[in-house]
Amino acid sequence: MFFSPADIPFIILLVSGSCYSIYRKKLTPFAALTGAVCGLLIYLGTGYAGILMLTAFFIVGSTATGFGRKQKQHLGKPDDTTMRKYTQVLANAGCAALFSLLCIIYPAQAEIYRLLLAASIASATADTLSSELGMVYGKRFYNCLTWKKEARGLDGAISLEGTIAGMLGAILIATIDAAGFGWNKNFFLIVFSAMLGNFSDSILGASLERRKYLNNDAVNFLSILIASFFCLLISNL
Repeated sequence: MFFSPADIPFIILLVSGSCYSIYRKKLTPFAALTGAVCGLLIYLGTGYAGILMLTAFFIVGSTATGFGRKQKQHLGKPDDTTMRKYTQVLANAGCAALFSLLCIIYPAQAEIYRLLLAASIASATADTLSSELGMVYGKRFYNCLTWKKEARGLDGAISLEGTIAGMLGAILIATIDAAGFGWNKNFFLIVFSAMLGNFSDSILGASLERRKYLNNDAVNFLSILIASFFCLLISNL
């Protein structure tokens, strides 16, 4: 039997969450299905701790997106009234699902893959909070490449307030990971890797995204991948 009775609460949660996201027009039906598949893989590889990290990302990300709705609409940025597509789900949760799948395939190396999963979700959370909240509450914005002052809402423009919000998001995910898998140096490694991924997102935004070489989904996916790479690299030093 593929699922045991102990998995029933998760299945109910997964189906309910998918239906709710469609009902509330947070995700398109195919995006909700994509999210459900990612959630299933994460659960099978990391259990409830991994699902809790993914759920925390979805809740705080959706909440942050709702702040400053009129201001974001004025800047031409998507707000909480915009339904997310499957590409956006994969951009933010695709790496985590992949690492969880590797946990299943290679159980002997599950510990390192769980760490990379946490770093990837922490990076996605940090990026979402820094951009969504920084856009609303930031006071001064700077180009991450030239450090010259820039207008609010430009790709690659960062603020102190947004950076702090992103770090708090990374800390939240690292705390959930520590509660599920133990308090150790991985907590700091996850936060540090997430902030490197967040800064990488700004660099890609200020360079390739502004020049239309990459879209926002590609930038998000690559920055999360970079965060995971740095996490793997540093953990092996």
